[in-house]
Amino acid sequence: MTDTATHEATGSTLLPAGWATADLGDLLEIVRGISFPSTAKKFEPEDGYIACLRTTNVQREVQWDNLWFVPKEYLKRDEQLVKPLDILISTANSFELVGKVAQVHQMSAEATLGAFISLIRVPSQLDAKFFYYLLSWGRTQERIRNLASTTTNISNVSTKKLRTLTLQVPPLNEQRRIVEKIEELFTKLDAGVRSLEQARAQLKIYRRSVLKAAIEGELSHEWREAHKEKLEPASELLERILRERREKFAGKKYKEPISPDTSGLAALPHGWAWATVDQLASAKPNSLTDGPFGSNLKTAHYTGSGPRVVRLQNIAPHTFVDVEAHISEEHYEGLKKHAVYAGDLVIRALGEPAPVACAIPTWLGKAIVKADCIRFKPAEGYVSSPYIMYALNSHPVQRRTTAVIHGIGRPRLNLTEIKSIAVPLPPIVEQSRIAEEIERRLSVVDKLEGTVEENLKQAGALRQSILKRAFSGELVPQDSDDEPASALLERIRAERQVTKQKTGKKSVGSKRKDPADDWVPELFPKQGA
Repeated sequence: MTDTATHEATGSTLLPAGWATADLGDLLEIVRGISFPSTAKKFEPEDGYIACLRTTNVQREVQWDNLWFVPKEYLKRDEQLVKPLDILISTANSFELVGKVAQVHQMSAEATLGAFISLIRVPSQLDAKFFYYLLSWGRTQERIRNLASTTTNISNVSTKKLRTLTLQVPPLNEQRRIVEKIEELFTKLDAGVRSLEQARAQLKIYRRSVLKAAIEGELSHEWREAHKEKLEPASELLERILRERREKFAGKKYKEPISPDTSGLAALPHGWAWATVDQLASAKPNSLTDGPFGSNLKTAHYTGSGPRVVRLQNIAPHTFVDVEAHISEEHYEGLKKHAVYAGDLVIRALGEPAPVACAIPTWLGKAIVKADCIRFKPAEGYVSSPYIMYALNSHPVQRRTTAVIHGIGRPRLNLTEIKSIAVPLPPIVEQSRIAEEIERRLSVVDKLEGTVEENLKQAGALRQSILKRAFSGELVPQDSDDEPASALLERIRAERQVTKQKTGKKSVGSKRKDPADDWVPELFPKQGA
């Protein structure tokens, strides 16, 4: 413990007057979670069981839903019971999340904690909220991550290393003033963040309502009424599409495309018709096809450059996400029947919601689709690709499609089910008009969402700025009447020494062997948490 110059704890050259530094293990108690076999957990409370908090429960606040319950026999010490104001810390997680902390403010159930989180318990001589804010500060989080042992996909901070984390400690009264000021500022900041999150949610609802209005005819109602004498009915348009397909068919036996099952479908505006994806596909070969399955295309086939592979992660609503995967030119030639081209639609058939569609961008170049990614080339000159894309992404179409999705955990649509999806078909000119109006409105939403996200990002930066000022001694003034932190820390040390002598137990800061210090990522499946 020292009240002289500091270094990594604050990033400053000198500590504020009256402050001192100490290692975490000399101040605070660290309690590791329990270990248990994965077969012992239950998802509902039972007699003889206790709630077990996990890394998923360590959010900005402790989340008390999605709990596991384990037999109380795995609880070895009373100190492993979670108490109000305990600080939970994720000690085994991805590198970005290891060290994440949350403070217990209310207890929804008697609880312990799993093996991949620990609790940090602050003695009564210190302010527990102060140390929670200190541990959640971005600079402290970075320093905790630097203590971690990291493998390919998991990082672990042992108790031994966590004890060495240097913390800056103000006088107790200043700790309380700092907490009071942080919470005053955070209350105002949180109110602003809630407003931004509400705006984001409203924009999402508006985005959905635009697509719903589009495919139900409300978005183009006035335009349609003004031009109704000039519009070719969609029923005639559909017949022309099907007639051209029959005429261009060069095989042995022509198979009519799947017709829509209109039972239960809503009435459409005058001049519109229901049509399936199958009916609206181009007459050209492979206009509606899935990607290669099995050994024809595996991850091992990927190369550092070459033609692109369009995968599930590339397909977002109305948006092609540029996540790269490549195959060789030779492999591409062998799979060319699965090729996609600029302007084609690709449909995500796996996961929920489904379907989700986007257009292939002009800059993509040579590419094929992977399994569960459907290439859909609409009939040229008869169908507006942007309109069909928006229709497939609309909530009414996705809601109807949910009824036929099969699979548990990873629900999917097969190619026949994709072909059978029914969409409202307006006259071709109206399709283009609707697509233009959707794009106009959604472009405004995109800009507003961008503003909201930027403001949320700034709010996060402001939160960290407040914490930086707090732990640099700049948020509240120092008071010369406060007992210096060095005296406080010396008293804590002396009281702990007395307790050690009376009980014969090692102090919190001792070098007691913690079994979890020997934890290695390879044992991860054995921990049961």
